[in-house]
Amino acid sequence: MSVITPELLTRFDVSGPRYTSYPTADRFVEAFAEADYVQALAQRQSGVVGKKTPLSLYVHIPFCESLCYYCACNKIITKHKERASEYLRYLSKELELHTRHLGRGQSVSQLHLGGGTPTFMSDDELRQLMSVLHQHFEFVPGGEYSVEVDPRTVDEGRLAVLAELGFNRLSFGVQDFDPAVQKAVHRIQPVGQVFQLVDAARRLGFESINVDLIYGLPLQTPESFDRTLAQVNSLRPDRIALYAYAHLPERFKPQRRIHAQELPSGGDKVAMLSRSLDALTDAGYVYIGMDHFALPQDALAVAKRQGRLHRNFQGYSTQADCDLIALGVSSIGRVGASYSQNAKTMEEYCDLLDQGHFPVVRGLTLTRDDLIRRSVIMALMCQGHLEFEAINLAWLIDFQAVFSKELAQLESMQSQGLVQLSDSGIQVTPMGWFFVRGVAMVFDRYLQADRNHTRFSKII
Repeated sequence: MSVITPELLTRFDVSGPRYTSYPTADRFVEAFAEADYVQALAQRQSGVVGKKTPLSLYVHIPFCESLCYYCACNKIITKHKERASEYLRYLSKELELHTRHLGRGQSVSQLHLGGGTPTFMSDDELRQLMSVLHQHFEFVPGGEYSVEVDPRTVDEGRLAVLAELGFNRLSFGVQDFDPAVQKAVHRIQPVGQVFQLVDAARRLGFESINVDLIYGLPLQTPESFDRTLAQVNSLRPDRIALYAYAHLPERFKPQRRIHAQELPSGGDKVAMLSRSLDALTDAGYVYIGMDHFALPQDALAVAKRQGRLHRNFQGYSTQADCDLIALGVSSIGRVGASYSQNAKTMEEYCDLLDQGHFPVVRGLTLTRDDLIRRSVIMALMCQGHLEFEAINLAWLIDFQAVFSKELAQLESMQSQGLVQLSDSGIQVTPMGWFFVRGVAMVFDRYLQADRNHTRFSKII
């Protein structure tokens, strides 16, 4: 793509956070435990932490029937379907603990079922899960209620059940349509199957259908990925998430089954990204930011036009900034000025709940500096601009004095056409929007201090 020059790609061929939170989850500490989480819930319930805005809920379903070699998610590979029923019992225990501290009937405007594979659960188990959630919370009309779907685990009848349960958004994991690539990553799903499911979802009235793609997988070439993009464009989903594959076999064991020599070169990955941007924008998709695209009439594109984008642990969202209650093994939540994460193993998660404890094992209470920087980073990531006066009034600081070093760093980005600096604020340029993670990284105090970016994916 013409705006992405080789010089820029060389400069930004670095790793960096996705900023679904700030500080990022790698900064969580085990010193944050159940007592801290209970205090955060109590502050919300008492009204200490701002207005009682509707909640967002995330439920992690960790089970998968088969292993996808590229996957970096927390999952449990099993054919034993009875494990889902047992897991539901523990989710119910976790919900009861929350009700004990928050009371019943708190409003919810956003729900996301992620995994793993949420559709590992049977229809009856999904009905049971939604019934339990409705017993504890009040779901508001017009909210975003989404579920991740493995096309290999559903048919039109199952999609109808999801619609009946109140889900209005689906996300299909596609990754790539090329049969050789699918075989290399151990995820074979025929093109026709996905097309039939998307067609069925439209007939059932789902408001938004997302397709996930990954570039940089083994055996991919720019030409093969062009074919996948053409098929996706003819499928015409409302949203597309285009992720770069991060090969980190030392951290994620499944990736050790991928042959490094089969991975595309850095140059080919750049070509895939460049050609993807061209293909999707030429097809009428709006570039939302980072790896998100949406059709102009989709709520996400409308929110971007109107300056109402937000960002949470699921990525870009149209829902207002709100507390996130995270349920299930390894899930990450946010309440007030704190982040929390549940136990990462099923054994520890269940054991803590059996003892009557929240399964929170790590997290972070944000400092004033964290909160200020979070507001700066999220303004840049979501709106693409920042007014100094708004931050000054909100936090009673002198932005240009507090962030003088960061503004000096941005001057080099300005010379490359990524940002525009003025006496009143920072504006990310259309070209800079493709590198917005790099712009945000300037304000990450932790990252600037240690410069160890290797734990993150590449920002391009």
